[in-house]
Amino acid sequence: MEFKELDPLLHNELRLKVMAALSSLDDADFVYLKGLTKATQGNLSVQLTNLEEAGYIKVSRSGSGRGSHTVCRITDKGTRALRAYQKALMGYFSKES
Repeated sequence: MEFKELDPLLHNELRLKVMAALSSLDDADFVYLKGLTKATQGNLSVQLTNLEEAGYIKVSRSGSGRGSHTVCRITDKGTRALRAYQKALMGYFSKES
């Protein structure tokens, strides 16, 4: 049996929730993701930055301060990474791994 390496960036509950949500949506705003994941504002903000820096998501911001609006979209790179993560994780449960 051989276990494939799991992407450490995606092997985090909050980042995985965000990626899973974005994989089935065109985009999602910060407020929606915060409610969906039940994350704190600060933690979600940090994790979105991590995903953006990796090139897994694109974050668009408009406005500033209380009137700002943040929208996230998964990138092609993020989609490929999520699929590879899913495949590797499923291999952990396969008798043929």
